[in-house]
Amino acid sequence: MKTNIFINTFFFLPFFIVTACGQNKKLPEEKAVITNKQINKPGNPYYSNSDTTKLNLTDAEWKKVLPEDVYLVMREAETERAFTGKYWNTDEKGTYYCAACGNKLFRSTAKFSSSCGWPSFFEQENKKSIIFKNDFSYNMERIEALCGRCGGHLGHLFDDGPPPTGKRYCMNSIALDFVPDNQ
Repeated sequence: MKTNIFINTFFFLPFFIVTACGQNKKLPEEKAVITNKQINKPGNPYYSNSDTTKLNLTDAEWKKVLPEDVYLVMREAETERAFTGKYWNTDEKGTYYCAACGNKLFRSTAKFSSSCGWPSFFEQENKKSIIFKNDFSYNMERIEALCGRCGGHLGHLFDDGPPPTGKRYCMNSIALDFVPDNQ
């Protein structure tokens, strides 16, 4: 009996760890052009690093302006595979924005190495930059983190982060754009 428990734990524990933040699908990365601390997204008229006006678009409208991989994460709450996103293991100084609308989300000074395979932050840029809702998908109880401007799925919020907040914003790299301080 003890052997069965060990075998089940040994084989299924990695599955639960990898899927703790979501479905864990491999998604390609989106390309963006950075100029003078602004990100240009040709074909997306809703993207702005400075406009904070709330967006209320239909999924059909988002589907027209977002690359398919970004759409799957941000509008259908998919999750990129752990340890594959472009920002999970970086420490460059700068600012992170919503990949769908350009809303300012995090400063790199709030980023920390959580070893979970996704970029992690201990606090958001401001109280309105990210909103939250309960998520009971996949037989788990989590808090979903959504862009405060466009409502796009960014990742999840957990209570296992470092001081001073004790929070871990576990984000999908593909849901983020990054502008380095030196640009």
